[in-house]
Amino acid sequence: MRKSWMTELAFDLPDGTSVPVTVTRLLNAGYAGREQDEVAAHVAELAELGVPAPEVTPALYPVAPYLAAQADGVPVQHGRTSGEAEWALVVAGPRPEDLLLTVACDHTDRALEVHGVAWSKNAGLDVLGNGAWRLADVEDHLDELRLRAWVAHDGGPEQLIQDSTLAALLPPRHWLDDIAELLEPGTVLLSGTVAMLPGVDQFGDRWRVELADPVTGQTLELAYAVERMPEPIG
Repeated sequence: MRKSWMTELAFDLPDGTSVPVTVTRLLNAGYAGREQDEVAAHVAELAELGVPAPEVTPALYPVAPYLAAQADGVPVQHGRTSGEAEWALVVAGPRPEDLLLTVACDHTDRALEVHGVAWSKNAGLDVLGNGAWRLADVEDHLDELRLRAWVAHDGGPEQLIQDSTLAALLPPRHWLDDIAELLEPGTVLLSGTVAMLPGVDQFGDRWRVELADPVTGQTLELAYAVERMPEPIG
């Protein structure tokens, strides 16, 4: 029986088929860089900004499943929120061929982040692409896939803010081996993000993220507007 907090999504594959998925579990990885020495340095930098350090790395944050969305707009309460370019593993069924890879953007409340990373992850949508690839079709060249994000401000031009290959992140196989008991059908796992480029203002009003496969020439993409809600009354 479908529960009200579940989310119904569908992913279009290159062969023209569409795979429906009822999202019953949403997980956000964090501090998931493949070079954990660099992760430790990043944790120290964030601590200086008031963001509490995780007890272990990589970290894993459960997120309300209804926050998984294929959306072109993300409502926010204030001006200090921003996206994070990521891949997402979608467990569409029990078979190996049911493991899908898509592009994602974890829209995070930066003001809330200093009080708790898990809280900040539950304050915004995890936006997912409409398209996906079967993991089995790209896993042999996964590190060559390129993840990029652009941000725009006040209707102005896009600025590149993130640019990395997936070699910078722990691969899906790490999570499939490490937390297999959590990755039941209906689970969506976001990878954690890559570094932002210096000098680019992350607090924009539009985000676009793409995951490109240089071997096949295919690209997965998402884009959304950051939509400020009215000020609270009272």
